[in-house]
Amino acid sequence: MAVSSRIEWTQATWNPVTGCTKVSDGCRHCYAYRMARRLQAMGSRKYARGFEVTTHHDALGLPLTWHRPHEVFVNSMGDLFHDDVPAEFILEVFETMRRATQHRFQLLTKRAERLAALDRQLPWAGNIWMGVTVESAAYRHRIDCLRHTGAQIKFLSLEPLLGPLPGLDLVGIDWVIVGGESGPGARPMLPSWAAAVRDDCLSSHVPFFFKQWGGISKKRAGRLLEGRLWTERPVSPLSQISFAIPESALA
Repeated sequence: MAVSSRIEWTQATWNPVTGCTKVSDGCRHCYAYRMARRLQAMGSRKYARGFEVTTHHDALGLPLTWHRPHEVFVNSMGDLFHDDVPAEFILEVFETMRRATQHRFQLLTKRAERLAALDRQLPWAGNIWMGVTVESAAYRHRIDCLRHTGAQIKFLSLEPLLGPLPGLDLVGIDWVIVGGESGPGARPMLPSWAAAVRDDCLSSHVPFFFKQWGGISKKRAGRLLEGRLWTERPVSPLSQISFAIPESALA
């Protein structure tokens, strides 16, 4: 079975790589770091090295054993394009995704330069969605790296959104997710920042997904932006297959 996920825009997670290092402002309160340290303390074999980058060859074939279609977030506990992940292993992960046509895979990276450098080697397929995280205007360059890849569906995760992104260029982008930071030490997201991104999406006809306001109690803060739940999604080559997100995930 796939590991079910409470992340609002996906259904399951698959972690052939765990661990990472902090690379930009959005990493300051990394949830994956906290979770990995907790799992290490509990004696989890997979997290014996804590949050040190670790490849898990025994996890490579797992999606091929899941027969019911899933939306799968790849590496929720790390970054596939980290410099410490061998290019050969990245290619093995992509080969699994290419073969597991029953699933839709969603990848995110903050290391957009390495993504761009490897792009021509990667066996892109319609069920592989590629995204970059952009937490503030200082990291807009990641969008340009993504825009020039061979991914058929390209998306942005603006989470945690730590500042305004005026005049967001969405040419070649198929989906935008916005969310505030959550957990201990969460930094606030101003409503005007999220609304401006939403407006850019509307004017560019790009699906917009508002994930959360965040904060210490993200459930209490809710998911409504100006009184509405925004859960738009892109149309993909796999649109004929049902990947419905459970209603409980939208609560």
